[in-house]
Amino acid sequence: MERRALQIELRAAGSNSRRLEGYAAVFGVDTKINDFVETITRGAFSQSLASGRDILALVDHAQGNVLGRTKSGTLKLSEDTRGLHFAIDVPDTTLGRDVLALAERGDIGGASFGFRVPKGGDAWTGDRRELRSVELHEISIVQSFAAYPQTSVEARSRRQSEASDAALRRSLARWRA
Repeated sequence: MERRALQIELRAAGSNSRRLEGYAAVFGVDTKINDFVETITRGAFSQSLASGRDILALVDHAQGNVLGRTKSGTLKLSEDTRGLHFAIDVPDTTLGRDVLALAERGDIGGASFGFRVPKGGDAWTGDRRELRSVELHEISIVQSFAAYPQTSVEARSRRQSEASDAALRRSLARWRA
């Protein structure tokens, strides 16, 4: 499985915030990965999201550090024109409280995602790789440095998130039309 980490911005929405939102991947941004440059194309996650596969939200890719999952509805994922958007209803656990505290302080290093590339899901031109279709397994909030730029995460209250969800649904409806 491949993993990609992304720099993020965090803005705390107040002490009653129980949600993290942001982008785990951004489309059309060149990123240096070892000895090649990689770009994610719009729609790269669409098949994976449509499959109904249970995707996890983790801390630092550790399977024992679960923040949410699509199967239970505590992780919501969608693609929009910018990238792979996520919203995590953070649990009231030691891990959840720690992650929220770090997010509010601005100490989180980034977001990341774990994936496999199915046959034909990428294209190479010299030292450039374009991800066109990926099999998404998890997203992670990471505490260290990130590989991909321009992602974002916000700690939000449920009321702010519901308004944001409605705006996102309207945006997706326009994009799909």
